[in-house]
Amino acid sequence: MKTLIVFLIVFSIVVVIHEFGHFFFAKRAGILVREFSIGMGPKLFSHQAQDGTTYTVRAIPMGGYVRMAGYEEEEELKAGMPVSLVTNEKNQVIKINTSHKVQLANAIPLEVTQFDLTDDLMIAGFVNGDETDSKTYQVDHDAMIIEEDGTQLRIAPRDVQFQSAKLHHRMMTNFAGPMNNFLLTILLFILLVFVRGGVVDENSTAIGSLAEDGVASEAGLKTGDEILSINQKSVDNWENLQKVIQENPGQELTLEVQRGKEQLEIKATPKTVRSQGEKVGQLGITASLKTGFGDKIIGGIKESWTMFVQILAALKSLITHPDIDQLGGPVAIFQMSNQAASQGITTVIFLTAMISVNLGIMNLLPIPALDGGKLLLNIIEGIRGKPISEEKEGIITMVGFALLMLLMVLVTWNDIQRFFF
Repeated sequence: MKTLIVFLIVFSIVVVIHEFGHFFFAKRAGILVREFSIGMGPKLFSHQAQDGTTYTVRAIPMGGYVRMAGYEEEEELKAGMPVSLVTNEKNQVIKINTSHKVQLANAIPLEVTQFDLTDDLMIAGFVNGDETDSKTYQVDHDAMIIEEDGTQLRIAPRDVQFQSAKLHHRMMTNFAGPMNNFLLTILLFILLVFVRGGVVDENSTAIGSLAEDGVASEAGLKTGDEILSINQKSVDNWENLQKVIQENPGQELTLEVQRGKEQLEIKATPKTVRSQGEKVGQLGITASLKTGFGDKIIGGIKESWTMFVQILAALKSLITHPDIDQLGGPVAIFQMSNQAASQGITTVIFLTAMISVNLGIMNLLPIPALDGGKLLLNIIEGIRGKPISEEKEGIITMVGFALLMLLMVLVTWNDIQRFFF
């Protein structure tokens, strides 16, 4: 249960922050965001704000989504559909009810024969189902439509649709999701550094702490000791120090140590441990930390950048040497959540940061249906001076989505085989 809670929290935070990026910049571009949802599935709660957006909480606590006007939306009305209409004093429709769950007072029952809620803003049909009583109503620009599940949304006229926004605004809206993931990653790494109490001082060889009953402690090393050389070879930073220790498992080392004003010579034999299938040496020491406020901020940013570069390197390796075992889906994330849940808050923060930066990078790949694919279409539009037709864009997006779903199925099945068989 604990693992499931961690998985849902981590996944939801990463996805909702991603979607909030799209939401925020769509609003700034004048695009109508019809719905901002936390969770998926059946609606539990909804609130329509004055800005025209309906905010919903849904039953399945996994991520969320943003519905922008004209952005990959399905038509809510169909010819032959029974609806009820509420009109204002000008006889303009201000509310269209398609739900059987919602009853509206003084509403006009209508069987829809024709409608246009994009350009002409009209709806026509048979009143009370009487084919001899056909009427056409003008629809108010800011009219509401109640969906089958009872969710009330604004209609989506052409002028507030995604495609009506300027190209650079649409590009920023598409990019904002991954951008938010990168910002979240940076904030989480900064938080991680603060939780740890500081960032490793890479330019120092001073010992920050020792493992209880570890090799270094038993050899007589103490916190604050600065290691000047190993086997008479000077070490001037923590990376070099680590490298020498790891390269000499089971080999006695002579350490020249500065302790206060005196210099000592201490002998220690690194313990042999396995790391990534190889034998390495370990003394049981950790580096000293920089604890200044600015050091922590900069340290968090640097760690974020290191993670970013590592993922790009892994992605490059995946492209040059394709291997499905290098990919992980929801099952792999669940397994990592299980480990994180048992190892404490710092591991959970690290896992969230890792998933966030992965989601940001993967979404920027130039694959149709992903944000990167949409940005590529934006760039092509900028070069051509006109957008690709909606039909072609729809086909490209559908093909990309189908390929992504196929890949997800393969990755998930591979994860199941790896972790459970």
